[in-house]
Amino acid sequence: MLFLYLYEIYFFSVLEPFIVSARKYRPQTFKDVVGQSSITNTLLNAIENNHLAQALLFCGPRGVGKTTCARILAKKINQDGTEREDEDFAFNIFELDAASNNSVDDIRSLIDQVRIPPQTGKYKVYIIDEVHMLSQSAFNAFLKTLEEPPKHAIFILATTEKHKIIPTILSRCQIFDFKRITVKDASEYLKYIAEQQGIQAEESALHIIAQKADGAMRDALSIFDRVVSFSGKELTRKAVTENLNVLDYDIYFSATDLILENNIPELLLLFNKTLSLGFDGHHFITGLASHFRDLMVCQHPDTLNLLEVGEDVAKHYQEQAKKTSKQFLLKAIDMANDCDLQYKSSKNQRLLVELTLMKLASITYDGEKKNSSFIIPASFFKEKNINTNGTKAPEHKGVETVQTTSQIEEKKGTIPSATKPTPADEVSTPKEEIEKELISEPKEPYQPKKIQIKGSEKRVSGLSLSSIKVKRAHENTKSPNIDEKDLPKDAFEESEMQQHWDDFVHELERQGRKILASNLQTDVPKLKNDHVIWIELPNGTMKKEIEREQSLMLDYLKQKLNNYSISLYITVNEEIAKKFAFTPEEKYEKLKEKNPNIELLRKEFDLDF
Repeated sequence: MLFLYLYEIYFFSVLEPFIVSARKYRPQTFKDVVGQSSITNTLLNAIENNHLAQALLFCGPRGVGKTTCARILAKKINQDGTEREDEDFAFNIFELDAASNNSVDDIRSLIDQVRIPPQTGKYKVYIIDEVHMLSQSAFNAFLKTLEEPPKHAIFILATTEKHKIIPTILSRCQIFDFKRITVKDASEYLKYIAEQQGIQAEESALHIIAQKADGAMRDALSIFDRVVSFSGKELTRKAVTENLNVLDYDIYFSATDLILENNIPELLLLFNKTLSLGFDGHHFITGLASHFRDLMVCQHPDTLNLLEVGEDVAKHYQEQAKKTSKQFLLKAIDMANDCDLQYKSSKNQRLLVELTLMKLASITYDGEKKNSSFIIPASFFKEKNINTNGTKAPEHKGVETVQTTSQIEEKKGTIPSATKPTPADEVSTPKEEIEKELISEPKEPYQPKKIQIKGSEKRVSGLSLSSIKVKRAHENTKSPNIDEKDLPKDAFEESEMQQHWDDFVHELERQGRKILASNLQTDVPKLKNDHVIWIELPNGTMKKEIEREQSLMLDYLKQKLNNYSISLYITVNEEIAKKFAFTPEEKYEKLKEKNPNIELLRKEFDLDF
């Protein structure tokens, strides 16, 4: 038993308790604080010039030195040069955790302590951490004391969420905003600690730890302790990436090389290997986007300082940046960022990342294809631009030349050369507007024009650009050699004209153009003289609608009646509008005029409109 007792005494005397680096290397002076030089210099000048406020608010992210600076300040303001070196003035510093002491009673207890002056030193410092956790009533109870504290009391409030503090508290404090610690400052401090502990650490490994900490020095020191426990006295980049579960730079360098080589199969295999290591696709694609950003930074010497990596890795970045272009990197960053935004909402996330990788690998390939152009030989246009009669056809975009029946028969040899039609008989018609061709048998050797009625599938406004193009194309195809005096002008009866008029209206109804058909049925057409057709309409709107389409109707009537001097005369008489019934009451009156017994029927059954 005595032997076991002595062994335990020896064991515990040799084994010293482990102290984490965040506590062991906590700064003791303002010079030791990392990355907050502007704030520490301001506090030092305020102490030397006696301009220190009685209420200070330290706000900023976690692990950047808020509480540390508060303790250093509390110690510094009580030093007068006569104290011992290890004097920490513990009796003058009171720390309150507002996360667990956030009630009104806790604040009242603090206020009671504030009245008592310090036994040693000049000031009593009250550090309230996580002050945003105080309740509304606790804030209100603290307002008066914070505004007019005793001369010996200084309040230092620390918080990570300044926006949760009420404005009346903020207005009574001098605010200091702590910033995130840069990767460079964090890696340099980690290098100093590694030297103190006799650890050989690669610079790139320390950069990875600093990046993982995301601006928090306390987190960086905690990660450093964990990695040292894993790898021992030699800290390598491979050991850090393996322990922290982060993708190594080599993965992204290899992926970028495969993308530049347009090697999609190997790129997909590399992504599959990354997934097998336990990483998800989101981690891979966001890291790849950051890699492209770092390559873009290396494109210009002025932005090289934005590259937060070690010197050995920076050289690799610069070498690969020479292989890439700015246009490629911009497209690649845009594609990777889109994949990042769509990843969480995607149902097949792996396919989304693989599709993005295939697009990335196709950027340079597509660019080479776009530089080459497909040229159609000029002979193609020359052949297509020649008519059957050997003359060059007029060039109209979107207009196709339609041959008449006589031309088709001429090719077959059924029409003698003496009766060949002139080029004026060739009518160019838009291809997309050909609905139906109305071709009648010729009554004389003269071959009439083809007339078509526009279909309901493709209606063109009379004032649209497409209608103007069609009209110009139609006018260009008219031969100037034909005189109007040579066109036929056969006589016709009014009944014959009305019959063809009705046929034209029925054709419009069949094609679904019911509004125009209804307007044409408003009045019975009459012959004003031998070649003028007259109709009377109830309003000007109907007149405009018919005038817009009158050329189509006149072409039809000219062909059917074989008289090319026909014209249309339209007048407006608002009195005849009363002939038409539009409202239910007007329709009922019309019916009652035809049959007065309808009124008896309505009264008998008590009917309504």
